[in-house]
Amino acid sequence: MKYRSLGSTEEKLSAIGLGCMGMNHAYGTPDDKESIATLELALDLGINFWDTADIYAAGENEALLARVLKSKRQEVFLATKFGFVSNPGAGNAQFDGSPAYIKIAVERSLKRLGTDVIDLYYAHRVDPNVPIEDTVGAMSELVKAGKVRYLGLSEASVTSLRKAHAVHPISALQSEYSLLTREAENNVLPVCKELGISFVPFSPLARGLMTNTLDVSKLDDSDFRKSLPRYQEAYKANNENLANGFAEIAAGKNHSAAQLALAWVLAQGEHVIPIPGTKRRKYLLENADAVDLQLSDDDLKAIDDLLATYPNTGARYSESQNKLVDRT
Repeated sequence: MKYRSLGSTEEKLSAIGLGCMGMNHAYGTPDDKESIATLELALDLGINFWDTADIYAAGENEALLARVLKSKRQEVFLATKFGFVSNPGAGNAQFDGSPAYIKIAVERSLKRLGTDVIDLYYAHRVDPNVPIEDTVGAMSELVKAGKVRYLGLSEASVTSLRKAHAVHPISALQSEYSLLTREAENNVLPVCKELGISFVPFSPLARGLMTNTLDVSKLDDSDFRKSLPRYQEAYKANNENLANGFAEIAAGKNHSAAQLALAWVLAQGEHVIPIPGTKRRKYLLENADAVDLQLSDDDLKAIDDLLATYPNTGARYSESQNKLVDRT
């Protein structure tokens, strides 16, 4: 495994981290035994950067990780997120970035994770009803108290990022980023580089679309992707053609489509640390090998040309889901 620095710190994180959400949240049927084996293999492979959140499986995702952390805590750089609060009466999760809620959320996460400190604590979104300075100010108190080591934001705009960074150093900004979701290139990626902040892409494989192995028609009814525009029938032909063409480019380099997609993300800067999610060892092994794939200018051009040929990929979020993304 290769390693990259966390922001401006001396912490070394595996260049490819592990997104743990799908182990028991949003993507089909959980398999705890295989998930535990995947977590243990991650450490054997040198993948020390694990990402979870308190909302995943109503806290059970954190509890799942705790089963491995119990004996391996010192080997893991642990990231979790707070802010989403289940509200059945409203039909969806609401976001709470208030100082009062942060104090409650961190204690719950610490207990579920079975640890006395969280390495990287993210605000899962930016609360439009709470000044980001107040949210980060409260988060910084957790650092002073020794409950959190570093702070991060998720799906934040550069305006919010600059305001937050002025209150307390932000070490990481997490947002969706892949070959099919590239809005971050407009300003977030360069501002992260400017400020010495790691950019942590989630869903770097476009939630499976770039692996050339996903059959959207066979997704379980409980699968989160069934609610996303990109996975609807209107985009099926375009995305299948795109995935097939991408797999051909990958085969020409003796790698899988997933490895090529991750190599492309890694090539966007040394401050970029993707966290592909998986709950299966075979995919973890495949993802880990992507760190050794080097892309030439010709490779990057071939990928850009393919994307231009099949541009009708669909939006990543629905209108209601987009309302939770900070764009100010």
